[in-house]
Amino acid sequence: MTTVGSNVRRAVRARRAARPCAAGDDGSAVAEFVLAGAFVVLLLLSVVQLALALHVRTVVVDAASEGARLGARAGMTLADARERAQRLLTENLSESYAQDVAATTVVRDGARLVEVRVAAPLPLVALLGPSGSLEVQAHALEEPR
Repeated sequence: MTTVGSNVRRAVRARRAARPCAAGDDGSAVAEFVLAGAFVVLLLLSVVQLALALHVRTVVVDAASEGARLGARAGMTLADARERAQRLLTENLSESYAQDVAATTVVRDGARLVEVRVAAPLPLVALLGPSGSLEVQAHALEEPR
């Protein structure tokens, strides 16, 4: 008479015999988990970095636009436009992003426009990146003074 335990042992031996390569696979789950985990973490960090770069771009565009709109108002100067863009960049990102801001008046098709230019670093690793690689211009129609 056979016992339940001997039937289980026989079934386990039969399974092992059916897959002769199984002995070489010991510990491979740990290695596969480490490789897959590293890939998932790298993918997640890449998505976060892309989101940060898009955020920086959006803030720089908004700061230049807001500076141009302020400088175009009656009674405001180009220095006001430049200071507004710099303040927005400093408050929302960091002071290094507000280093290269310029405001000028240009004439296009007979209309006087206030132009604000911002050159800022494009973040490649965290907020670090090559300076001046993100250049933005914003224009606003100047109000009569």
